[in-house]
Amino acid sequence: MNYKIVFMGSPDFALPSLRALVNSYQVVGVVTQPDRASGRGKELKAPPVKSLAFELNIPVTQPEKLRAPEAMEQLQKWNPDVIVVAAYGQILKQDVLNVPRFGCINVHASLLPRWRGAAPVNAAILAGDEDTGVTIMKMEAGLDTGPMYAKKSMRLMPNDTTGSVLQTLSTLGADLLIKTLPEIISGHLSPAPQPGENATYAPMLKKEDGRLDFFSQTADELERRVRAMNPWPGAWMELNDSSLLKVHRARVGQKNGQAGQRFIEQNQPAVYARSGFLFLDEVQPAGKKPMDGKSFLAGSRDW
Repeated sequence: MNYKIVFMGSPDFALPSLRALVNSYQVVGVVTQPDRASGRGKELKAPPVKSLAFELNIPVTQPEKLRAPEAMEQLQKWNPDVIVVAAYGQILKQDVLNVPRFGCINVHASLLPRWRGAAPVNAAILAGDEDTGVTIMKMEAGLDTGPMYAKKSMRLMPNDTTGSVLQTLSTLGADLLIKTLPEIISGHLSPAPQPGENATYAPMLKKEDGRLDFFSQTADELERRVRAMNPWPGAWMELNDSSLLKVHRARVGQKNGQAGQRFIEQNQPAVYARSGFLFLDEVQPAGKKPMDGKSFLAGSRDW
């Protein structure tokens, strides 16, 4: 097809959608987040979408703010028929939404109107939802409030993490996008307004959201938090006054005890919660690599 597409996205979630578009359309440009300092060395790291765009020989722009005059000028030069957005990381203002003649289409990782916002998969796991999915929607000035073209759902499994779910949804979203986009462009598919009731929001996560509070939360809630915060920001607990312990995998135990008390159960580190307790199956002390709970205990006699 000869329709011109501008793609906006940044993380791994966006990669399948970009690949799918390149196979069917003329992708004239990619907009992604600026390179950011990463790791202990604070070296600049490119967003995954930038790396893929370079591999595919697609022009890239990385504006700090999309409303900057030079960013708008570049969009106008590309003159896209459609802008496709998948986890870009910035809210599109009305002047951007007005650029393409067929509008801006978003691949959103939830079953809207549930979990609008920046962290929908984390929120779905944290809340104990049975299902999640992807929604193809027409963007408007509100935060994920636009009318919807199509949805595809998936069952959330007991061991799912945000990372594993996003990987599945990225493929589901790309497939649904490619099936839906021709119908959108042809005018054969009209979007349905989102119902105003039952809308929920998933705000951007902070490091503090990974904290495991054994005093106020049940073991079931804490286990979901471990999975919801994997891979970022990661679940953690205070090990002592000066260091933190990251918790990568955990299981629920049913025995009750004093909330916050550490103990050893079946040769594994464990902590009582407000109800039940948590086996710490895989942890990572500060400055060390991830390890199983038994290995951690071998080097932590004061547990």
